[in-house]
Amino acid sequence: MADLSPPKTLNFNVGVLGHVDSGKTSLARALSSTASTAAFDKNPQSKERGITLDLGFSAFTVPLPEHLKESCGERQYDSLQFTLVDCPGHASLIRTIIGGAQIIDLMMLVVDVVKGMQTQTAECLLIGQLTCSRMIVILNKTDLLPNDKRQAAIDKMTKRMHKTLENTRFKGCPIIAVAAKPGGPEAPETDKPQGITELIDLLKAQAFFPRRDPSGSLLMAVDHCFSIRGQGTVITGTILQGSLSVNDNVEIPALKVTRKVKSVQMFRKPVPSAMQGDRVGVCVTQFDPKLLERGVVCTPGSLLTLYAAVISVQKIEYYRGALTSRAKFHITVGHETVMARISFFNRVLLANEDGDCNPTSPEQNAKSFSFDWEFHHLDEYLTCQAEDGRGEPQQRALLEFERPVTCPPLCLVIGSRLDSDIHGNACRLAFHGKLLEGFEDKNYMETALPRLKISKDKQKEGAVERVTDDYTVIGRNLFKKETNLQLFVGLKVTLSTGETGSIEGGFGQSGKIKIRIPEGLKEETKQHLSSSSKKKGKGGAKNESSKSEETKPDAQQVTIHLNFKRYIYDPQKKMVQS
Repeated sequence: MADLSPPKTLNFNVGVLGHVDSGKTSLARALSSTASTAAFDKNPQSKERGITLDLGFSAFTVPLPEHLKESCGERQYDSLQFTLVDCPGHASLIRTIIGGAQIIDLMMLVVDVVKGMQTQTAECLLIGQLTCSRMIVILNKTDLLPNDKRQAAIDKMTKRMHKTLENTRFKGCPIIAVAAKPGGPEAPETDKPQGITELIDLLKAQAFFPRRDPSGSLLMAVDHCFSIRGQGTVITGTILQGSLSVNDNVEIPALKVTRKVKSVQMFRKPVPSAMQGDRVGVCVTQFDPKLLERGVVCTPGSLLTLYAAVISVQKIEYYRGALTSRAKFHITVGHETVMARISFFNRVLLANEDGDCNPTSPEQNAKSFSFDWEFHHLDEYLTCQAEDGRGEPQQRALLEFERPVTCPPLCLVIGSRLDSDIHGNACRLAFHGKLLEGFEDKNYMETALPRLKISKDKQKEGAVERVTDDYTVIGRNLFKKETNLQLFVGLKVTLSTGETGSIEGGFGQSGKIKIRIPEGLKEETKQHLSSSSKKKGKGGAKNESSKSEETKPDAQQVTIHLNFKRYIYDPQKKMVQS
């Protein structure tokens, strides 16, 4: 019978992020003793261009540090495996970085000690802030500094980095100097890396027992896929949630296929099962590896395939562009990046309700959207301080994807402008948030959006043309000739002289309306209107006068004001007044 006891090695995922050419891959190579199939730029394009184009994975194992033995509880581990996720540093590949960052426990931010922080270094730092809780800064390439000035330069850069991180969640994080590949990529292998032993000691000290829960449905981030003759197709990746065992059925949602698990390996060692946080190779049969290079594998039926979604939104403070409704952004959701059109809105709070601030926990997040609530359309994201000083009130947005995306509920969403100049000194990450509600129906515009009560305030202004009797006036310039006036019948209007009335219907064929004033017109209003109509009657150019008045009301006119709101997704396009 197969041994079902838990593995003795605790897996801990470390993301290696930083600017292109900061030496991330050299660092991963210097640290690692065991490389997986996707490690060290196996991609032929990577070798050709000399840069990482894909997520690389490698690992090294150390005895379990003392401080972790206490926090393991009932699970007894005897070693700690650091799995290094080498993320590409090139600006155009940031979508790959975002996908990789969602599976890491601790981040190593690699900085070229000579160049310091660069644009993509800052973007990697932002991604780290959204996806993990701990970070170590690696000042790499110290061998390029002159011997006599080396320590002074390292101290200066360390001080500068601490200042940069002062207002982030990584304030006071450890900073260590290394030379992962002295002499550069072409240097002989005899030149030993510097500072790596100290870095491993620091990693051991910073490691913590990550949250590992085998319950719930399986979600595995896939980063590589290849076939082994006579055995089947191996899918490698990291289990984000749930667990996996031999003989389980798994779904590849992007292809809508389900396959049985033949075997499971963790760094080339067969295991009967694996759970959240483990890095695994899963062998399945009758599957073409060319169909899946990157994506997710899950428990059959557990993931959503969405055509649109409602998300919470928070602008990234370093993004300089405007966030306007109807604009298009690159949206990274789950492990896919797709273009989507965005529309912003916020909640209309009733007098007895508390403020509506950004959720800080999954429970709050789940309660931060309801179809029962009233929302107000925003032309752009509001960057305003709440009155109580708690920061921006929570804003939501509707995302309409250009193609359907597959993702888990309540997942992280990042909006970027990846089409902006990659050489420009500007942050391309625009906003982040959480998925609140997904629309799986292709016809969501007819089936789901009418339930979404987002209104737009509308104002119209016209003028009183003449009085019919003490209780009725005829108005003009409020509507166009082709407007369906039936939609507006019964709506209340206010005259500039103070009376309120309601629209009774159309008058003639040119868009004029009849307005009923239940309380009757004031005496001074009648006098005002009769005197202005006499003035209009004087002189021979009556037609010219009336034509100019149609477009430009003068001070003598009594103006009509109509305020209402319309629900954007209401198929009846009804007008509503509060």
